[in-house]
Amino acid sequence: MATIEESIEVGVPVRTAYNQWTQFEEFPKFMDGVDEVRQLDDAHLHWRVSHGGKTHEFTTKITEQHPDHRVAWATEDGKSQAGVVTFHRLDDDRTKIMVQMDWEPEGMLEALGSAVGSDDRRVKSDLEKFKEMIESRGHETGAWRGEIENSGVGG
Repeated sequence: MATIEESIEVGVPVRTAYNQWTQFEEFPKFMDGVDEVRQLDDAHLHWRVSHGGKTHEFTTKITEQHPDHRVAWATEDGKSQAGVVTFHRLDDDRTKIMVQMDWEPEGMLEALGSAVGSDDRRVKSDLEKFKEMIESRGHETGAWRGEIENSGVGG
């Protein structure tokens, strides 16, 4: 398994950062290689991603979601991946976002990329694009404030 840990500080309140992050279908706007994310229901997302000339599709299940604090997920099919994004209030107008992911590189090229840190740089770049997007906008485009605990959904 490869592990990625990256963080960034954004100049918006924690509620704004969290609310925008939960607009999963907007991930292609700031995540390199993500072509489409479709929200199937409160706890399931279908992803289509491209990397190295290949397209992969998979479904993730949100295993834990607590407004303004964390979103955790794991794949149900396709690429083996799991992770958590946490949101930390620094003050009224600043938030630290931390991403921790574990994933299974497929093949020698992905394993080599992981070994030299290209996956860490990609996540760092995605976080920088999220920061630019949310700070320039200043507000979220929507919000889902429900909670998910151990894959159960509640409003």
